[in-house]
Amino acid sequence: MQLTFYSDYSLRILMYLALRRPERVRVSEIAKRFDISLNHLLKVVPNLAQAGFITSHRGKRGGIELARSPEEINIGELVRYTEGPLRLVECFDPAKNRCVISLACGLAPILQEACDSFLATLDRYTLADLIAKRARLIRLLSIRNGLASASNSRQRSRQASG
Repeated sequence: MQLTFYSDYSLRILMYLALRRPERVRVSEIAKRFDISLNHLLKVVPNLAQAGFITSHRGKRGGIELARSPEEINIGELVRYTEGPLRLVECFDPAKNRCVISLACGLAPILQEACDSFLATLDRYTLADLIAKRARLIRLLSIRNGLASASNSRQRSRQASG
């Protein structure tokens, strides 16, 4: 099982915002810090805002910020939102199921139990848990005094390539 990039990017956005809280952050900054496509993040952000995870502000002082505290953002809730129904095999979707053995097969209930356990585990955690190693995350993302440091990022890139 693998989460989609959409879920992965959603988690990264929320983690970054939690680290920079209560400041507003530009999406381009998040893309740069994680070295991921700005275009991909720009597809994720409106949906996170629509779902109430973040607040988006336009204009010169625009940016995005968490809409709730990190302790109030449940990881299971986020994954259910970003992934939709988890359909591990064809027979999980009755409208598209063409499997001839689905009425007698024992795989679907086992996979459903595993999926339920996966989500139940995620339900026990919040965004605050994901940023528990705050100082280390801030260092890895080159955030200084609440501001991301471009020079640290360049230095980190040089060290990685040299």
